[in-house]
Amino acid sequence: MDSVKVGLIGFGTIGAGVAEILLGKAETIARTTGKKIELAKICDKNTTADRGVAVPPGVLTDDMSEIFDNPEISIVIELIGGVDVARTVVLRALEAGKDVVTANKALIANCGPELFEKARSLGRTIGFEASVCGGVPVLASLQTSLLANRIESIKAIVNGTCNFILSQMEENGADYQDAVKEAQRLGFAEANPTLDVDGTDSTQKLAILAQLAFGAAVDWKAIPRVGVDVVDALDVRYARELGRRIRLLAVAERTDEGLELKVAPTLIPETSPLAKVTNAFNAVQIIGDSVGELFYQGWGAGRRPTASAVCSDVIDAALGRTPVTFNSLNLWSDQREGTPLKDAKKIEGRAYLRLEVDDRPGVMAAISDAFGRRNISIASMIQHASADAENPRVPLIILTHAATNDALEDAIAELDAAPFTHGKTARLALLD
Repeated sequence: MDSVKVGLIGFGTIGAGVAEILLGKAETIARTTGKKIELAKICDKNTTADRGVAVPPGVLTDDMSEIFDNPEISIVIELIGGVDVARTVVLRALEAGKDVVTANKALIANCGPELFEKARSLGRTIGFEASVCGGVPVLASLQTSLLANRIESIKAIVNGTCNFILSQMEENGADYQDAVKEAQRLGFAEANPTLDVDGTDSTQKLAILAQLAFGAAVDWKAIPRVGVDVVDALDVRYARELGRRIRLLAVAERTDEGLELKVAPTLIPETSPLAKVTNAFNAVQIIGDSVGELFYQGWGAGRRPTASAVCSDVIDAALGRTPVTFNSLNLWSDQREGTPLKDAKKIEGRAYLRLEVDDRPGVMAAISDAFGRRNISIASMIQHASADAENPRVPLIILTHAATNDALEDAIAELDAAPFTHGKTARLALLD
């Protein structure tokens, strides 16, 4: 039986999961694939910590050269995270004649064009299924099963931390800060959860999905994004009153004017499949012109789901499957004809707005005037009476019809500066 040797760089939570699968299921993988996949070396700066995995003697090292300089190792798994050091590791592995597998969405989103071009020039491949949605095989579907389709839209929940936070606020009545603390306690959120809650993580993943589904070369930093850190318990309450749920959605949608990309907390009907995705689950809704609507759901993060996706890429590389899709798709290549992007300011959509306003005559007329001068049509409003006679301020909820980003931003800026408003207007997306 042919043997394929693998080197793993990064022995943290995901790395331990990968080692557990490759070591513990080696016989099953060999029997199924006809290839003996051997985890030959594991490199990590900490070689003494207990990861709960029994590693054979001589496998663990703190010297990457033992992987790069070993001609018998043909696949390198990069699981150290971050961008700069990970980029160096991947480039060095490619230059050493090895295929690469990574779960690093920040690396792919920031350095994809450079790394993919380098891999192609050297006749090597990069597998990155685990970079989006953990164990949910959405990237594999886009690269293979759905190639006969013209993808029309993607709506996705791609950050399990944010979905868990919103679920806690929705199901347990927690406020935002308490929901974040619970996510941290259970290991769903980092000690510093900023990249999750401000939408950065979801935006990087959307850039990867847009490249695969639409051929769109996207700088993720140019995608409009709003995180869950703007969501208040009041918004969750009003969403329920409106028969909706709030989810952090990453959206890519083909239009006549180009591809619309955005990430934002979104009020969606409670009957939608996406509204039923709770806790740390991910979900992706894809519409293709031939296949129609598809829905993928599963654990989007965690040791075992992500490790499963990594090992899937390793097996594909070992069997020689990866070059077929990697080269035919011409990923991140300037020669690939992609869908043009629509100007972010001209992206249209409905909006949910929450303002705190004085409860007095003339306020509603001023608000309506600010919207009317920008051709923004108000669909409905919710205002409950103030309970404080001495300080009559009330939350005002406004649902708009479709309007452009720039028009909404201008109107909100005017209202936030008005003497009858207090604090900043909260703006969430609204999806029918």
